[in-house]
Amino acid sequence: MTARTKAARDPLGLDIPLVAAPMAGGATTAAMVIAAAEAGGLGFLAAGYKTPQVLLAEIAAVRKASIPFGVNIFAPNPVPIDAVSYRQYAYLVQQVADRFELELPRDPIEDDDAFGAKIDLLLTDPVPVVSFTFGLPGGDVIARLQKVGTIVVQTVTNSVEATAAAAAGADLVVAQAGAAGGHSGTFTPDRPPAGIAVTDLVAEVSAAVDIPVIAAGGLASAEEVSQVLGAGAVAAAVGTALLRADESAASPTHKAALLDPVCKDTVLTRAFTGRPARGLRNAFIDRFEADAPLGYPAIHHLTSALRKAAAAAGVDDLVHLWAGTGYRRVRDESTATILAGLARNG
Repeated sequence: MTARTKAARDPLGLDIPLVAAPMAGGATTAAMVIAAAEAGGLGFLAAGYKTPQVLLAEIAAVRKASIPFGVNIFAPNPVPIDAVSYRQYAYLVQQVADRFELELPRDPIEDDDAFGAKIDLLLTDPVPVVSFTFGLPGGDVIARLQKVGTIVVQTVTNSVEATAAAAAGADLVVAQAGAAGGHSGTFTPDRPPAGIAVTDLVAEVSAAVDIPVIAAGGLASAEEVSQVLGAGAVAAAVGTALLRADESAASPTHKAALLDPVCKDTVLTRAFTGRPARGLRNAFIDRFEADAPLGYPAIHHLTSALRKAAAAAGVDDLVHLWAGTGYRRVRDESTATILAGLARNG
């Protein structure tokens, strides 16, 4: 199927080919989702790390605007960690946490981010679009969501994952390149995605599956958006580009670091969460990356309180400063203005 044919049957029906990517941990707000839709794009609430009750309240807030929107869910794809590796790493990180008088969890905390309860919520109170990342939910989950009228989107990082997503019944896929900020959606966190350019990834995935493809990964200019559309994508998803938007609730520490000349590059790291994620390189990564074990969500829970305390204190060297490779082009404008600018050549 050609890119033109796929675009013609894109079920999202966007006025501009831009998606405000879900940023779990606080940056994405209901106001950002509403602004994205009012600009002609689509915004996603980030359900990650939230209780079903909080998610329900955010959905209710967005519904008041009578707009199309999506909800992003972490699909269970745990990376178990053995107690010995966990405690060895916890011992090292605790030495830094002592600075804030924190006592970190001594034993691994394993959970599925209330996946079942969130799916039940979305089946009882359906939303227009649901996307999944980290793993592929069972085909029965996808089919049940579609039965209640929800469009299902799956994040993938290569053609193998895309083929599995299409076989499971996904309506669209997000082709996420390694340049993307925050967590990689890879199904195999022990094998981070190859450093393929986002345009090449879009072309590869488009050739592998017969469903529309959304591009993601380091996109921060109208020219880059135009390039991924030319490669076959029906839309481009942007997250880092919105971190300093008026509607963003990213911490002041995170927002400031994006413009700090001391922060010179981004790296893939597992030091903060035990799962590969791209962020601004800082002292925490330099100190702990070599010792950090794979282990999600255990390592996420281990460092969570420390990261929050450091962000509140303005200590950016101890914070997960998630950012894609285009972070230097962040702008202090409204979400609508940013998206309109990125769509200019689309």
